Amino acid sequence: MTTENNLSENEEQKPSTEVQETVETIENTEENHQEEDPDAHHHDSIADLSLADALKEMEKIINSPNAGERFREFNVLKEKANHSIHDEVEDKKHEYTDAGNALENFSYEHPSQSKLSGLIHIFREKHDHFQKNQEEEQKKNLDHRQSIIDRLKNLYTNSEPGVNLFKSIREIKEEWSNSGQVAKSEFKILNNNYFHHLNQFYQMLDLNKEFLEQEYSHNLEKRQHIIARAKELENEPAVQKALNELQYLHKLWKEEAEPVSEEFREKTWEEFKEISNKIHERKTELSAAIETEQNANLEKKNEIITEIKNLSEPKDNPNHTYWQNSIKRVEDLRSEFLKTGSVPRKLSNNNWNDFKSILRAFNTTKNNYYKSLKGSQQQNLDEKMKLIQTAKDNMLSEDWDLAVALFKKLQEDWKKIGHVPKSMTNKIWDEFRDACNTFFNNYREKSSASTDNWKENYKLKKDLLEELKTISDEEGSIEKIEAIKSSWNNIGKVPRDKMAINSEFNKTLREKLKLNKINELELKENGLSENQLTDKARKIKSQISDLEAEIVKLENNLAFFKNPSRENPLLRDTYNTIDDKKAHLETLKQNLHSIIAGE
Repeated sequence: MTTENNLSENEEQKPSTEVQETVETIENTEENHQEEDPDAHHHDSIADLSLADALKEMEKIINSPNAGERFREFNVLKEKANHSIHDEVEDKKHEYTDAGNALENFSYEHPSQSKLSGLIHIFREKHDHFQKNQEEEQKKNLDHRQSIIDRLKNLYTNSEPGVNLFKSIREIKEEWSNSGQVAKSEFKILNNNYFHHLNQFYQMLDLNKEFLEQEYSHNLEKRQHIIARAKELENEPAVQKALNELQYLHKLWKEEAEPVSEEFREKTWEEFKEISNKIHERKTELSAAIETEQNANLEKKNEIITEIKNLSEPKDNPNHTYWQNSIKRVEDLRSEFLKTGSVPRKLSNNNWNDFKSILRAFNTTKNNYYKSLKGSQQQNLDEKMKLIQTAKDNMLSEDWDLAVALFKKLQEDWKKIGHVPKSMTNKIWDEFRDACNTFFNNYREKSSASTDNWKENYKLKKDLLEELKTISDEEGSIEKIEAIKSSWNNIGKVPRDKMAINSEFNKTLREKLKLNKINELELKENGLSENQLTDKARKIKSQISDLEAEIVKLENNLAFFKNPSRENPLLRDTYNTIDDKKAHLETLKQNLHSIIAGE
């Protein structure tokens, strides 16, 4: 290749030396200014998440567009979730053994374990897909970068006359800086090869003086922009942000801001290096701020530990109410502890172990209290069984003056006796209530027999039954049914040989309620006796409990779907079912409130 103006041998070597020295200097500086992991503080914040929040964050990552490449963040969350589950299982194990059970009989499946396993499985598939795409992308980038090197080599070996070298080398350098990543195993050789040919370009090409000055001027301008931005970073309030951006500026300096003329080479580098050192010195500010925050967190967590300790060591003899309130308070304190940020690393393990130990001490003391109650509960059970036997012995008595007073006294004594074992509560109450109901029903029946016109009652009920049979599912039918049922409740007894009408009425009522798609417990009734109201309230409470359990189960099932929204066609029926059950639940709660309020 020929040019109009040839440079001397010394002039040709200057660019080469400048490039080589600049590259080596920046590489050495980069080694001396290795940055901390920018995610380190983020990892500390993850360590403070609760199990539920960690699972939510993992689900967010899985549903994000770039899920596969966020494997470091996902792995930290996974370790946090595993750690939390392990701790909670250990707590259950301690509670189990503290209650006097054998360790080998312990069995517990954490409710969040299946969800965690599902999230890990889904993420692994996305990460594998990401890695496969990344490998393909890196291979394409490798081929592209190799073609850039070939163009660079061709530029100084086979360039055609009239080629604008300045424009061509600029395009090559810009294209190189914008090319994507390649595999780490390929990068070093590839990068050295590129800078070798770039060096050769400056050494072997007969650059004219004007081109060389343009190149120097352009690179000097880039260095000055980098220095100006670095100066701004000295006053950046967010120290970590300043350190991260400084790394990027060093990368620009290394890849795009060389060569420059010898008179500016050392001067600009020293200025940039001095500013970089000042910014790195600000790490102490970041460390001091983190230390202050962590010490405040430590103080707060120690206060929580102290409060739990005080709750586990009550001064006065605690009762059931005390322990129930304390259990709720400790749960709130536990959540507050987990939400509080990180503490100094050297004290973290001790602080965590103190927290777990005091929780176990609280649970042990609480369990011991309830163990001590078992003896007194058995005594209470014996006393209530005696009341039941007395009620059964006298439930058919017709000595009203003595028996009425006796049963009122039995009911008062029942209320004064304390708790019995939970497994027996409902059973003995049903026995006692049935005996009392038998007596008082017999008392009311015999007391009112002289005034009841049973035959007239039968005629009235017969008319109501026929009216009920005519009701369809048209608008206003429910109100008619409620009116008929209330009227029925207000009518007295019928002759014994006509009592089958009650069964026929109840059967017809169920058919009409089914036709109008309404539950019997949702009917608004008047004229119910106290016993009937009590029985209805108990049935409504039971159905409310069942409905709430069904709703919770359905909502938990939704959490296992990747996109649990109403727009998901697979979940539309589930959401409709939940809405129907919630509407039904609200109606039952209103009915129960009306019964309790006596409305």
